[in-house]
Amino acid sequence: MDRLNDILHELGISKVKLAKFLGVSRQMIYNYLDLDDINKWPKDKKVLLLNLLGIKSADELDSIKVDTDYITAVETRLNAMCNDAPTMLDAVDAGSIFSGLGKKEKELMVSIIDLIKEKLEDDKDPKNYAAMKYLYHFIQSMDSSKELKYILGYVAKETGFVKPLEFAFNEEEQFVFESIMYSAFVLYNSGGASKTKLAECHKRFINQIEQKMEDKLSRTLELNNIKVQALKELGYTEINEHNASEVFEKIAEIQSRKVGN
Repeated sequence: MDRLNDILHELGISKVKLAKFLGVSRQMIYNYLDLDDINKWPKDKKVLLLNLLGIKSADELDSIKVDTDYITAVETRLNAMCNDAPTMLDAVDAGSIFSGLGKKEKELMVSIIDLIKEKLEDDKDPKNYAAMKYLYHFIQSMDSSKELKYILGYVAKETGFVKPLEFAFNEEEQFVFESIMYSAFVLYNSGGASKTKLAECHKRFINQIEQKMEDKLSRTLELNNIKVQALKELGYTEINEHNASEVFEKIAEIQSRKVGN
């Protein structure tokens, strides 16, 4: 069963999606995976799982090689079955958070939500909350740096979900970035990147972050002062729906004055 769990993890199949495929609850999936032998599963569920994995018996689990082609084949079988079953999308009306999205975008969003929910509900690993919070901040920051998208591409390739020569973004830049990332991981995994040797580099990293936070705070204070000045010049005490447009125009005017000076 350890090998089965490893395969499911390498394939990136969430408990939610596997439960949907097998037609059982997520809790039942945990119960199945806690068993010491797949042959103890209900026969129909075992057959479904073996078909999904493209094997005829549990004895073939050890021979499975999880590479890009295998992941694609399993995903195709999984999606073919899951697409025929009711989904979270069926229970959501057109005025929901899915409004304005196409079919594939909706399906991707549901998969992401399912996976995040599964991680947050897993009380066996309290670090999941921190990881999902970092993921949230990553998504928040993604438009601030193209390299963040390159990181996603590198991870997708490293874990076998995307072919290594697929470049969704700027091919030349992504190629260079992935090469540097690979070199960094080789150094990290070799044990040659000791904390002592990298202390000075990490110190510069901390200083850079602190400077960015200080700049952000200064900018926030500056904008707040400009807002207060705009309200004062217009004779208002607060921004509301009635005066927002006028106040924002005044803020822009004050900022242009400062630039002119």
